[in-house]
Amino acid sequence: MLKTVISKQSKHPYISTNPKISQGSPVISGTRVRVIDIAIEYDRLGLTPDQIIDAHPHLTLEAVHDALSYYYENIEAMNEKIRREKEFVDKLSKTKT
Repeated sequence: MLKTVISKQSKHPYISTNPKISQGSPVISGTRVRVIDIAIEYDRLGLTPDQIIDAHPHLTLEAVHDALSYYYENIEAMNEKIRREKEFVDKLSKTKT
């Protein structure tokens, strides 16, 4: 009888979180590139995954796609974080002028 072995894989094998890296924001494992930054480049700036790789040659296409998958699975929380960070940047820019 042939047994099929199914190995359980992490849902997002290229994504990790660590409170000591990027303040605990999800990042592409082994880097400090935040998922949120990949999402902004893709969703807001209109870059393709290949263009993101061109901009970050140390990343793999698989990692970029995993970051985008993570973003879309957590889109409400991620968009809220984007909104808060934008507000913070806007507030900083107003205090410097």
